[in-house]
Order: sequence, then C-alpha cells, then structure tokens
Amino acid sequence: MQRKPWDVAFTAEPEEVAALRRIMKLHLGIWGLHEVADEAQLCVSELVANVITHVGHGTPATLAVSMNDSYLRIEVHDPDTRALPTLVQAGVDCEGGRGMALVAATADRWGVELRADRKVTWCELATGPAAGSLPTGSLALPDMMSGDPGPLGLALVEKAAVDIIAGVLHWLRAHGCDPDEFLDRAQTHFEAETEPWLS
Repeated sequence: MQRKPWDVAFTAEPEEVAALRRIMKLHLGIWGLHEVADEAQLCVSELVANVITHVGHGTPATLAVSMNDSYLRIEVHDPDTRALPTLVQAGVDCEGGRGMALVAATADRWGVELRADRKVTWCELATGPAAGSLPTGSLALPDMMSGDPGPLGLALVEKAAVDIIAGVLHWLRAHGCDPDEFLDRAQTHFEAETEPWLS
C-alpha cells in the first residue's frame, strides 16, 4: 500500500473542520491506519481551531499529511509567523485554551516550524505495521456525500474518490490483477446502472 503525502488547502472557518476530519478519516482508511483515526481527527480539529482562534477567520491555510517512518505526520500551514501556538494551563471554567494541550496529550510529539512565508504547526502519531489487506476507506465516502457538501466538501469528495480508485488499482496490481480490465468492468457497470435514468 503506497502512502503518498497529500495536502488540501482550506479557509480557516469553523464549518470546514468537519470536512477536514472526514477526509482525514477517509485517507487513514485507505492507508490501513484505522487505529489512529480518532486521534488524528482530534489533532486536525485542534490544529485548525488554533488557526481560526489565534490567526483569524478566513485565513488561507493548508492541511498536509504524510508518513515519517512509522509516524503519521499532520501539519497545518498558515501565513502568520507571529501567532505561535503555546501550551497554557486552562482553568476548569475556561471554555478555550486547551487545544494544544490536547494535541500534546494525544500525539507522540508536536512542534512548530517557522519558514520564510508561513508557520507549520505539526504533530506525529505512532502507527503500527502496515496492513496488507484491501483498503476499506471507500466505506466512508457515502458519509462525505450526505447533505450539501459545499465547495470544499465537493473538492474533498472528488479528491477522495480519485485517491480511493488509485489505491484500489495499486492493490489489484500488487495482487496480480489487471487494473485496466477492472476499470473497463467498472465503466460498464456504471453505464448499465445509469442507462435507466437516462431513458
């Protein structure tokens, strides 16, 4: 199973968090990393919320995910190199201030990198050995397609669909099957299901 790095640009708004969590879960399903999905989704939520709260609503940002040896690396890039995330001791009655503490408690390690044009807040989660089974991330795709996905959601569904198909093709080739034959059969099946709607 190839685990190619991927990234998605987004606008730092609260409504984008759910879509980013879904695409993270989907990709981890494709990668066979179900065991860290909950922790990864929590880290995405908190890293994105940190940009929304401390950099500002509407900030253009990027979520980037990759493997660093056996660690899942999650990065959120934003253009503000001054607003650095810090661990704070939030009081019991405080509604905010716990984001980076949650990331620190959930991830195996985290940090901040300052680059010329942006800040990268990252964390890493330890993963187990790669599973050799067919990726099951496609099962999560219908959840992404429910309701009005909005522009970001539609882009994520399209990207996820391409990644799922590519992942299945890699798996088929690795197991001695012909990906082109599979695509032809899938196209025939799709057209057969579509024709009644067109008549």
